[in-house]
Amino acid sequence: MADEKDSDRYTGIDRTNDRPVYVIGGGPGGLAAAAALRERGIRAVVLEKSPSVAASWRRHYDRLHLHTTRRLSGLPGLPIPRSFGRWVSRDDMVRYLERYADVHELEIITGVEVSRIEPVGGDWLLHATGGRQLTGRAVVVATGHNHTPELPDWPGRAAYTRELLHASEYRNAAPYAGKDVLVVGAGNTGAEIAVDLAEGGAARVRLAVRTLPHIVRRSTVGWPAQRSGILVRRLPVRLVDRACALLAKVTVPDLTAHGLPRPDTGLYSRAKDGSIPVQDAGLIDAVRGGKVEPVAALWSLDDDKVVLTDGTRIAPDAVIAATGYRSGLEGLVGHLGVLDARGRPVTRGGRTPAEAPGLYFTGYTNPISGMLREIAIDARRTARALARRIARQDARKR
Repeated sequence: MADEKDSDRYTGIDRTNDRPVYVIGGGPGGLAAAAALRERGIRAVVLEKSPSVAASWRRHYDRLHLHTTRRLSGLPGLPIPRSFGRWVSRDDMVRYLERYADVHELEIITGVEVSRIEPVGGDWLLHATGGRQLTGRAVVVATGHNHTPELPDWPGRAAYTRELLHASEYRNAAPYAGKDVLVVGAGNTGAEIAVDLAEGGAARVRLAVRTLPHIVRRSTVGWPAQRSGILVRRLPVRLVDRACALLAKVTVPDLTAHGLPRPDTGLYSRAKDGSIPVQDAGLIDAVRGGKVEPVAALWSLDDDKVVLTDGTRIAPDAVIAATGYRSGLEGLVGHLGVLDARGRPVTRGGRTPAEAPGLYFTGYTNPISGMLREIAIDARRTARALARRIARQDARKR
C-alpha cells in the first residue's frame, strides 16, 4: 500500500484544504460516504463522537448477526471477507469497518461531537465539542437510523420498582438466567432478544406484541429474503402484498394457536411505511415450543406489576423494551427545515434539500432491500453529486 503522501497525490486530495467536506458519524454510512468522496479526489473528514469507529456496532447485543447476506452488505471499495460467513456477526462487522477505514486511509477525528450546523455564505459552520467551530464546503450527516433509544413514557414508569431497560442496554442472557423476563416489542430486535433469553436459561420469556409482525424466513431453499426485497421494490404494492401472503402460508406456520396470528395488513404496505418484517432467527420454533410466549401489549406499570392491554397483570423480574430508536437530528439540523414530521431527513443520497444546499444525509432508512446495501448506493450517489457541486463552485471562482 502506498504511504499517505503518495496516495493523496495519486487521488488529487489536498489535505491542507481547510474547507473539506465534513462527514458526521463514523459508522457504515459515514465511512462509506468518506471513501466514495476520497475516490473522487475530494477531502472528507469524518467526525466521530466516540473513541473509535463503528461505535454503535460495538454496543449491539452479543448474538447479533446481519439479516442481510455478506455479498450484499459490503461498502464501496472493499467486500466483506468470505471467511466471515454468509450472515456476518457483530464482532466481524466491527472488524470489517475498522479494516475499511484503514484500507481507504480515511481521515477520521474521534472524540468530537457536532451539536449544531448552520449555513454561512456558501459554506457550512459546525459547532463541535470544546467550543470548536469548523468550516466545510459541504456536510454529510450519517449519525445513524438507530441513534437515540426510545423508551415510552408508560403510565407509572417513574415509580416502577423492578428492572426496566431499553434493548440498547441488553448484551446477553447471562444476567437473566432463572428469571422471568418480559420483552416489549415484536420487531427484529425484540424477537431476537426473546429467543436469546429463552436459549440462554431464562425461566420464562414473554413477548409483548402491540402490532402483529410479519415473519419471513431469512433464507428459503438458499434464496435470501433480501434478494426478494430487492426484486420487488418497483412492483405495485398490492401485488407484492398478495405474493408475500401466499409465500408466508407456504413457508411460515400459522402461530395463531400460540398467540401470534398472521397480520391483516400487507407486508410490503408495512415496509413502505418503515416497518420491515421480522427475519426468523429462531422465533418460530421458540413460539411453537412454548419457550417464548406472545402476550398483549404493555399498557402501564404499577409499582412492581406490569399491566397489559387485555387487563392481565404480571410481575416479571425484568422488562426489556425493544421499542425502537429516534434519529435524534432535531438539535443538529432541526432549525433548517430539513426534517419531516417524524424527525427523518426529507432527502437522502445524492439529493440535497432546497432549503439547505450542500447538506446530505445517509443511513436514515431501513428498506427491505437491506440498509447496508442502500448505504453503499447512497455513498456513490452523494460523492457523484458533491463532485459536480464542487466543480461548479470552483468554475465560478475562476
